[in-house]
Amino acid sequence: MSGTQRTDEGRGRLGSTLSGIAVALGCVLFLGGFVWGAVLYQPYTVPTGSMAPTIGSGDRVLAQRIDGDEVRRGDVVVFKQKTWGDLPMVKRVVGVGGDRIACCEEGKLTVNGKEVAEPYLPQDKFTGTSSIPETTVPKGRLFLLGDERSGSLDSTVHLDDGQNGSVPRDAVKGRVDAVAWPMERFGMLERPEGFAGMPGGISEPGPLRLMVIAVVVGMVLVLGGGAYGPIAKRTGRRRGSGRTRETASAG
Repeated sequence: MSGTQRTDEGRGRLGSTLSGIAVALGCVLFLGGFVWGAVLYQPYTVPTGSMAPTIGSGDRVLAQRIDGDEVRRGDVVVFKQKTWGDLPMVKRVVGVGGDRIACCEEGKLTVNGKEVAEPYLPQDKFTGTSSIPETTVPKGRLFLLGDERSGSLDSTVHLDDGQNGSVPRDAVKGRVDAVAWPMERFGMLERPEGFAGMPGGISEPGPLRLMVIAVVVGMVLVLGGGAYGPIAKRTGRRRGSGRTRETASAG
């Protein structure tokens, strides 16, 4: 066996080993990302346009399973409340226990006397509901509004329920991190900076980006590692044919 052949065989064995490692690692990342996501996230379909333009009617969203105590102002949450119909609903948290809420004179929201910037509201039309007096959110509860406030059945509609339109924290089933479908709306939800300076601040995004990266990298490794074998064989055949022609020419 010539030195060139031994070198080619050594390279082939190394390539096969690295290819196997890549495929194995890719499978771990790919499947691990999906399992991680299934444990931490729950998909929901939003039935109405009350959260437009942030989330449209029929959009499929991914909500991180969290405890109600983790909810912060500005979060878009999925919740169920019997007095609201006992069906999963999606609204934005604008006040927590102890906050004084006033909304929405000329579309303006104030929390504890301070106007809150809300860039997520529709910009092409008037977004205010009928003006409501300052309302205090009871302890352990949340005040919720839709981003499309001219047609959202939210806390402003339930003010006479004895709890100032609020819902208990334990009614929260998840915090929406991203729109998954349709593809043209795919992306992470922005955390509103208008609430950042308030006590408790705003929540940090969940690990969804890391999960997507793990799945994509895993898929690339599996495909790349799996493609190595056929490519290496084709390259080996070409080299072998080349050496045969060279030998024949020399003879």
